[in-house]
Amino acid sequence: MPVYFELPSYRPPDFSAGRFSDCPVARTVPSEADGTVPDGYHATSIYPEYIQTEKGVWKLIASSRMDCAVVFSGGEMEVREFRRVKKGEAVLVGRSEDGEEGIFVHTTGFAGNERRGEKFSFHTRRTRETPFSRDYDSMYELLRHEKTRGKIVWVLGPALTFDYDSRSAMAGLIQSGYAHTVLAGNALATHDIEAALYGTGLGQDIYTKEYRRLGHYHHLDAINTVRKHGSMKRLLDLGLIKDGIVHACLSRDIPLVLAGSIRDDGPLPGVIADAYRAQDAMREAVRDATTVIALSTQLHAIATGNMLPSYQVSGDIVRPVYFYIVDISEFALDKLANRGSLEVRGIVTNVQDFLINLKRALV
Repeated sequence: MPVYFELPSYRPPDFSAGRFSDCPVARTVPSEADGTVPDGYHATSIYPEYIQTEKGVWKLIASSRMDCAVVFSGGEMEVREFRRVKKGEAVLVGRSEDGEEGIFVHTTGFAGNERRGEKFSFHTRRTRETPFSRDYDSMYELLRHEKTRGKIVWVLGPALTFDYDSRSAMAGLIQSGYAHTVLAGNALATHDIEAALYGTGLGQDIYTKEYRRLGHYHHLDAINTVRKHGSMKRLLDLGLIKDGIVHACLSRDIPLVLAGSIRDDGPLPGVIADAYRAQDAMREAVRDATTVIALSTQLHAIATGNMLPSYQVSGDIVRPVYFYIVDISEFALDKLANRGSLEVRGIVTNVQDFLINLKRALV
């Protein structure tokens, strides 16, 4: 049975209800020093949050995310990481979330969020026993919608570059317009370029899976080649890389944000080695994301989940943000949910099969 996608409607709180009549105006306290917030600060969540800025006026924070402060500046509310708060700035304080301190966190704004039916039921948690066929159908329709009416961000681990079909499928999805931004690390780009130059992933043929003689040098050779030429774009211009994920991103001008880590070889030119600069670049890239799909990368998936709200605001419209994590390990799915990213939908499978199914349905 086909699944037809439709954005769920958003139901804002009814602030005319009696229980809100006695709620006070929210309080702010000046920061005492750069990079600090006052005691009793309010930490934001992924959900829509309303602040009573004057009696009877509740304003929605337009762009929230996990564990940040709310700074009032020029009559506007701005969500900021603690390290960005300056001395003397007015910071929202209050720990209650039901309006008692002028702060209301709205967790049930989108129709269908509440669990219906029996209090006890089987298969409430997503495991390798969960049937995912309906998830695939829903995702196909979602991506068709988001291709032209949203922003699709992929968060990619290197595993998908080690297989010829999955690497080709991901590149095909990018070329076909189903990616507006790609987030990854040094490894994804390194092994994708290794595959483009040598047809291997960590020395193993990505099609036959046979090991090439001295293939364990290939990823280092790939890094060295890029560094000699100065950039990945230069290799594209010279015709040295003719396929793959990096090729698809660069040829279509799709932003490719590569965040480094402490274990990286190289790194490749273009990889952001400074953790906070990388965090800033990722956050800017996902600021207006409406659908995020994370494939086999626990660290980057959790980081991205913490940067995203569960909603986006465009004018008077409030819409949900869709977040999928696809991994062969149930642990990765649970880890993301345990970090507070409660609105994540997980699919337990290998990313190679997942991508091939997606390409067959969409491209």
